[in-house]
Amino acid sequence: MNFRLTTVTLGVDDLDRASTFYEQGLGLKPSSASQGDIRFYECGPVVLALYPRKALAEDACLPEARLGEAGRFDGVTLACNCPGRAEVDALLARAVAAGARLAKPAQEAFWGGYSGYFEDPGGHLWEAVWAPQFELNAVGGLVLPAPR
Repeated sequence: MNFRLTTVTLGVDDLDRASTFYEQGLGLKPSSASQGDIRFYECGPVVLALYPRKALAEDACLPEARLGEAGRFDGVTLACNCPGRAEVDALLARAVAAGARLAKPAQEAFWGGYSGYFEDPGGHLWEAVWAPQFELNAVGGLVLPAPR
């Protein structure tokens, strides 16, 4: 079996607000598979899904107490690899214009790339990043070096 990241599901507190941010703010188009309380978006080779946070916890059989305190970092960041510095800056600007909070302005990274972070209206951290040591494939997916 080839293990692949195929879907990232974000538990959101306000599905309408989150959908508006990703659709109108960042330009994603909802899939026709979206219905009721779930939205699906194609993001290159990975699917982004939005689902109510409480329902996601219930689906995973987590007790309500595990939802945590408001504002608590949940230990997840998502990344959008861009083909260059200008695209990183443009993505951060677009996200902020759509209602995101700029968490970290774009800057040269110690590992040789360029990145910044924004926080979407649901509190999820996204890194806009240019990593010159990695290529992007035809659909914008990250091409990693072959295993050793």
